[in-house]
This record gives sequence, structure tokens and C-alpha cells, in this order.
Amino acid sequence: MKKVTVTFLLLLSISCSARIDGVVREGGAAELKLQTSLEPRTSALIRSFQGFMGEATNAPVLDGPAISRSMAAAPGVRSVSLVNTGPEAMDGGISISNIGDFLASGGGNRFITFTEGRETSSIVVSLDMNTAPEIIARLSPDVEDYLMALMAPVALGEPSSRLEYIALVSSVYGRPLANEISEAKIHASIEFPRPIKTIRGGTAAGRQAEFEVPLLDVLVLEQPLRYEVSW
Repeated sequence: MKKVTVTFLLLLSISCSARIDGVVREGGAAELKLQTSLEPRTSALIRSFQGFMGEATNAPVLDGPAISRSMAAAPGVRSVSLVNTGPEAMDGGISISNIGDFLASGGGNRFITFTEGRETSSIVVSLDMNTAPEIIARLSPDVEDYLMALMAPVALGEPSSRLEYIALVSSVYGRPLANEISEAKIHASIEFPRPIKTIRGGTAAGRQAEFEVPLLDVLVLEQPLRYEVSW
């Protein structure tokens, strides 16, 4: 399968193993494939949270169909099909009609800027403490609740350093869970319509771009994340 990623999918990862593959096409359409599974201690924490909220403890920790329904109404989305391959695992695809419109806010704020030209086209993805809460709200209430349970600064809207956040998680939930979060990475690949000319935040070979993003960077956003590709 041809390959692509968009930063918003990192928020679905919570604390997990994740792989995102897909393709960006001429005109701005994109096809994504997501494979993700929660780490054991994170899964146990979320199940405890579900029980506290009075939810069925035998329900999937990540509810693929529910996330699909929520995302299907988001700007720029043509279709979503996410299914559970296990209680803590999810797999599926997302078809995007125009990547520049993807998850844009009602006020026109965009975290993805897509520019198409005759000789050079580009995508710039920016994620910071101002744009992230809007994106989280457009995903799924469950995702927002789980990020809140993890006390993630990106969900709470409270600035924090990586070290401060890990120390907080360790003091509340224990060092093993803090280690899961510290060690988690999201692996993503992108294939673009033409050979890549420049890239920021990843590596490129021909039309293929590769990214490896520490989950901790996304949960904390101590520094804004910015990725750029031109082709």
C-alpha cells in the first residue's frame, strides 16, 4: 500500500504502538491506513476509568466504530472505517477529500496548509497548544476523556515540560506507566505524487517520507510540532 500520515492521528495513539500508512494524491486527496494497539498499563488505566464512569468494562478500550462515526462528520473527510481487531487494538482506513480542509475549525483555522503549484506543491502541518484542543474535540469524546485521564497537557490546556509531565504521571500512576508513555513512538510513512524536494521533521527518499514521532512530544507539546514537505 502507498503511504502517508497526518499529525492528528498521533492523538489517537494515546500510549500505544502505532503505524500510519497511506498516500497523498494530486489535488490534495489522501488515503490513510491506521494500525494501533494500547500498551498493557495504559489499557488497564482506561478500563478503570470506564468502570468509574459506569461504562461496561467488557467494551473495547478503543471503540473503532464510535470514532469512525465521530470523524465522518469532520471537515475534509470523505469516509472512515475503523474496526476493532481486539479490545485494545484498532485497524482501518480514512479517506480524505482535501487534506487542506481536514479538521479545519468553523472559524477557518487550519493545522494543515496545502499549497499546489505547477512546479512545486507543499504541505505544512503545525500542532501547538492553541490548535490541538480543537482537533481533539473533533475526534471523539472518548479520546478526549482518555487523554484527560492521562493528565496530558495537550488535553488539559496547561503548559508543562516533558520532565514535569512524566514526573506527574509517575507520582500518580507509577513509573511503569510513565515508562510506557516515554518509550512510545508513532511510526509513519508518506508517499507523495512526485519526488520530494525538501522535508522538515523527517527523512525522504524519492517520493517517500518517513517520520518517527515520540508520543511524549505530542502529549506535552512543550515545543510546537511542525512538519513540512515540498515536492
